[in-house]
Amino acid sequence: MPEHFALIYNPRSRRNLKVDRQYQAVVRAMPSGMCHAPRSHAELRRVIESLSRVPPACIVVDGGDGTVGSVLSALYASSWPHESWPALAVLASGNTNLIAADVGFGLRGPEALRLLQDRLANGQASVGLRRRRPLVVSRMGYEGEDILGFFGGMGAFARGIEIAHQPGVLHNWSHDMAVLVTLVLSFAQLVSPAQRRSWLAGVTADLAIDGQDMPGKEHFMLLCTSLQRLPYGAWPFWTEADQAGKGVSYLDVAAMPKRLFPAAWNLLRGHAPAWLKRSDSYASGRADTLVLQTGQPFVLDGEVLSPGVDGRITISAGPPVSFLQA
Repeated sequence: MPEHFALIYNPRSRRNLKVDRQYQAVVRAMPSGMCHAPRSHAELRRVIESLSRVPPACIVVDGGDGTVGSVLSALYASSWPHESWPALAVLASGNTNLIAADVGFGLRGPEALRLLQDRLANGQASVGLRRRRPLVVSRMGYEGEDILGFFGGMGAFARGIEIAHQPGVLHNWSHDMAVLVTLVLSFAQLVSPAQRRSWLAGVTADLAIDGQDMPGKEHFMLLCTSLQRLPYGAWPFWTEADQAGKGVSYLDVAAMPKRLFPAAWNLLRGHAPAWLKRSDSYASGRADTLVLQTGQPFVLDGEVLSPGVDGRITISAGPPVSFLQA
């Protein structure tokens, strides 16, 4: 069993922009070749291929959701067999940290690296593991470039991401406050008579879930995730008994949804009352594969993805990944 870990560090992530000399000292003391700060996806792929030749006990990902997704995408595209991937330890340092809220290591900085070193030295690399299956987004014309992540959507969700990426929100607020500001600005658009109808009218997409075509072509919002917990107790999904073993939780909200504000109030608090489940405006469950036929983009962990050349986007549950907990 290897007794070392590899660190993949995003120096541009929000928290890492603040230089921590103690953290840098710990990083410099790591064995040669085990600390990496790739500046491009191509460089990250080369790093992953090199690590596969001398596999570490775990890969420490110091960054936000985008960095975690990039590491998983590079692993998926590499020659490294899925079943022999090392565990990941996610140190939350990004603009968005939904993944870390569910399966993050729980510590960061020098404290996290020292604890990991102690665990590996004591043969405890497999202590405190959680397993998740990331979303895999596949598109014709992008073969070999599948994108992995954990939270995605389209429609109003994509519009909300545009608001969140505005410089006034992205650069002037902490992560938690940026989420709040995004929600407030999004709901302000729904209240505004000038914007309300265009938001509620949604986007056009044919949706098939596990091979079954779903009714309705106009969608106010589609959300999906393979996480099992979101911050603040929010959980806008529900699952029937026969769907429990599937990997992707989804919520499909039809265009011009009925009772949108009461529904949002309940779902953002993790509640799905009986009236909401009976409504034809809301559908939720779990699946192994969702296929979209659309001209609209799909946003995965903040990255905007265009449909394939055939207009299709396939979202499926990927291989299991182990995440190390403190």
